[in-house]
Amino acid sequence: MNAASYGKSWTIIGVMAVVCLPGIVLRLGGIHPDPVPGAIIFGLAILAAAFLLSWGAETAELDISQGLALAIIAIIAVLPEYAVDFVLAWNAGADPEEAERGLAIANMTGGNRLLIGVGWPIVFALFFYRTRLKDLVVDRQRSLELTFLTIATLYVIFIPLRHHVSIIDTIVLVSLFIMYLYFTSKVESEHVELVGPAQAMGSLTNAPRRTLVITVLVFSAVTIFCSAEPFAESLVHIGEEFGVSEFLLIQWLAPLASESPEVLVAGLLAWRGRAAAGMGVLISSKVNQWTLLIGTLPVAFLASAGDFGFTIGLPLDDRQREEIFLTAAQSAFAIAVFMNLRMGRKEAIALFVLFATQLFITNEQARLVYAGVYTVLCIALLIASRKQIPNTISDAWSVMRGKELAIRPGDPPPVPASVEH
Repeated sequence: MNAASYGKSWTIIGVMAVVCLPGIVLRLGGIHPDPVPGAIIFGLAILAAAFLLSWGAETAELDISQGLALAIIAIIAVLPEYAVDFVLAWNAGADPEEAERGLAIANMTGGNRLLIGVGWPIVFALFFYRTRLKDLVVDRQRSLELTFLTIATLYVIFIPLRHHVSIIDTIVLVSLFIMYLYFTSKVESEHVELVGPAQAMGSLTNAPRRTLVITVLVFSAVTIFCSAEPFAESLVHIGEEFGVSEFLLIQWLAPLASESPEVLVAGLLAWRGRAAAGMGVLISSKVNQWTLLIGTLPVAFLASAGDFGFTIGLPLDDRQREEIFLTAAQSAFAIAVFMNLRMGRKEAIALFVLFATQLFITNEQARLVYAGVYTVLCIALLIASRKQIPNTISDAWSVMRGKELAIRPGDPPPVPASVEH
């Protein structure tokens, strides 16, 4: 990296940090701008934080495994979703009328479906635009995330059979997330080629680099945490002016704000030629939300209600149970898409079309129809990739045991750390 590029990279990092500051200052100062300027200010802060987060995470790969770095990104990027859902679940515990509105479940299901229905196709679209390749192939280490996502989906899909999300669900799902983080941390570091601002950060010696990476990740987390909720509120207020129902606003517009950090990070990685890593961020985010996020909702609800117990929890009415089932069905289809560790154009289009066409449908029968379509497609894909399923399970088991993945005949070529154009 020459001196001019080096200086330009540090200038870009500084500019992004400055753009983040208004979101932090306004939130900490308790200042509430009008909806339109608020959406712009907080939206730009989230965008800048996403850039910083992507550079910090790439640089972190010099010291930790890519899988753990992606998991850390996912945790930080999903903080807004936790903040919004925690508040909604807390309000539901304090007020029975709030519980009946089901806004916490609306936000959780909307965020999960948005992540897969929009985030995954966006990464594929950027990948296809940059490479013209028809299949996005992810690293075999992603078998670990897919395995945990499968276990979580098989568990969550039965929650609608009950009328609440309980502390038992918390224990199971949070335990799954802790196990996932533990096994992810065991994956060996891989060589990574840094460019741009990440290369400038990576050129520092060990101690300053690690200090800077931690600072950037914490600063990004604070920015995202401070900006996401007011950004969501601004979008909701704008939506209310057009007469959109509160449930739909919380289900779709609020997650549009809270899910934007990880989608932006994944998109940036894909644009920089690291589509496999970008998809890894989204898969890890899905594991995060499908375990830790759902598992913490009963804790917030019961803490606010002041009544802990294993047989009670966040109540679910018929619509909320249908929303969870539909979200679980979409998750199952998404898992089937990547069971052979690749996603093609047809799968990416199907994920987006099925999501976009259901966006504002509130009819009960329509939700069940979409859940049925996801289920049928899931079964069809699993049958089509049945020969690869044992390999994926074997790879996940090898990763959990800390063993190097053996090369198999017919394996896709290894995904390069960076494919710059």
